[in-house]
Amino acid sequence: MSNVNKGIKIFAWITGGLILILACLFIPVMKSYLYDPVITEQTVCYVYPKWNDVQLDSALHSVIPDENSIPRVKRLLSFYKFDSNVRVGAYRLHAGMTARQMALKLSRGSQSPIRVTFNNVRTLEQLAERVSGQLFFSKEELLALLYNDSVCADLGFTKATLPALFLPDTYEFYWTVTPESFLQKMKREYRIYWEGKREQQAKRWGLTPVEVATLASIVEEETNKRDEMGKVAGLYMNRLRKGMPLQADPTVKFAHGDFSLKRILNVHLTIESPYNTYRVTGLPPGPIRIPSKQAINAVLTHTPNGYFYMCAKEDFSGYHNFAVTLAEHQRNAIRYQQALNRLGIR
Repeated sequence: MSNVNKGIKIFAWITGGLILILACLFIPVMKSYLYDPVITEQTVCYVYPKWNDVQLDSALHSVIPDENSIPRVKRLLSFYKFDSNVRVGAYRLHAGMTARQMALKLSRGSQSPIRVTFNNVRTLEQLAERVSGQLFFSKEELLALLYNDSVCADLGFTKATLPALFLPDTYEFYWTVTPESFLQKMKREYRIYWEGKREQQAKRWGLTPVEVATLASIVEEETNKRDEMGKVAGLYMNRLRKGMPLQADPTVKFAHGDFSLKRILNVHLTIESPYNTYRVTGLPPGPIRIPSKQAINAVLTHTPNGYFYMCAKEDFSGYHNFAVTLAEHQRNAIRYQQALNRLGIR
């Protein structure tokens, strides 16, 4: 064999050996980037603008359980030229996602919609706080729109009736949605909810959707017992038909701006307010809280009854004694007041 052939063989062996060594080193590295999962359970990574390295590390630590995997993700983010100013958003990461998949998702700005829930909120301020805590805009940005007359008018409401727009539930939004787009989505949901059957049910009772929401807000403040809401709604419908003042204590609390009042006294009833239903007949100008869908449904589907009066039960169960006559109601009221006195509640 010639020296040339021997040299070629030796070179081939050396080259092959080097390739084998490199492969042994490179394949595990590639596997760690392309195939090994870094996410063990579904989670959401929130990207804020103007992240520094410490903030990026903190965000990655919050979603990646194995800290040894974080440098790989960071290298890939750098390789893909990830920019937090451009890619602000919420990114849903699924179990089994690799470093490459995660880095690509963030670098491409492939946002995922998130579920936003608000329920059991009384005021627009509480609504703004609850929603802004789940989305990127601030409470103040949303409140600035909610208190703006022209914005309310564009949505088809007034400041007084605006609480009727919001239907407590769970909705999907992109985290970076603007407060303006949030309100437009709420308007679309409102239309979908009311058009058709529910609007016809409201007309059956001689009410508009906003009036249904207003009555539902009173019903919900009167009772948190779902099986009693329809009965309360029927009572107030009886008063509306007769032209009687609603005499709803929650509206007086609203007029005073104090829902913590335990007993409504004569001094409270003197307040000059369109929400004081002891002095003003008919429904107040708008909802006194953001009513739940359950309360709205209770108004729409209530069974007519003969009651005109109600008083909290003296056993403090949260239920009420209902009465047809004033005399019967006064007896119920005396029992309740005596129970309050025994507990020293003023």
